[in-house]
Amino acid sequence: MINADFIALAVFAFLWIGYSWLTDRARLFDRVSLSRAMTAQRAIWIRTAMHRDLRMIDTQIMSGLQNGTAFFASTSMFALGSCFALLGATDQVFALFDHLPQLFQASRASFELKVGGLACIFGYAFFKFGWSYRLFNYCTILLGAIPMNSEIEKDPAAAELAADKVIHMNVLAAKHFNKGLRAIFLSIGYLGWFVSPYLFMATSVAIIVVLIRRQFYSEARLAILHGME
Repeated sequence: MINADFIALAVFAFLWIGYSWLTDRARLFDRVSLSRAMTAQRAIWIRTAMHRDLRMIDTQIMSGLQNGTAFFASTSMFALGSCFALLGATDQVFALFDHLPQLFQASRASFELKVGGLACIFGYAFFKFGWSYRLFNYCTILLGAIPMNSEIEKDPAAAELAADKVIHMNVLAAKHFNKGLRAIFLSIGYLGWFVSPYLFMATSVAIIVVLIRRQFYSEARLAILHGME
């Protein structure tokens, strides 16, 4: 590996950390991110569910969130397994790229380190999705613990506390899901490193630009915040 590789890796890490901070905690030109806007909508959803005695709709929504999380967790495991398979096929990979000497130039050790880094990204994503799935499961249990309408009138403070627990757990589950999904997206930019460190930096910046546009300038964000800003 050369100095450009270390610089590219540092740029990748900086973009990942910076984007995470911007999306989860900060604002961009006084614009709140789509993820943070959805946090408020989650609270509205749970407080609305408090006043429904029949909460089949809410359990279906929770089931959909769990199924989506399970899908990405499985995908991350498949991707992680593919990375280990790729490590076992290094000779075949080098034989393939021998026909592209200007496109792919790297030592065996460098290639294996890059594949190991990609495996770490998918492993991180799997743990985030797995934990998110578990938290959504807890959230379902807490949703079932919200008192019925007749009991809410008797003890509104207890009902509010129960709703707050559901909201907090749901927001935490979504936060871990978003982190896992972020890792999946950024792994696409990481693939540029297998060609050159300069392409690695370019693809990483391109992915971040796309994600920022979706978080702060997309039609989805406008739909959520319509009439609220």
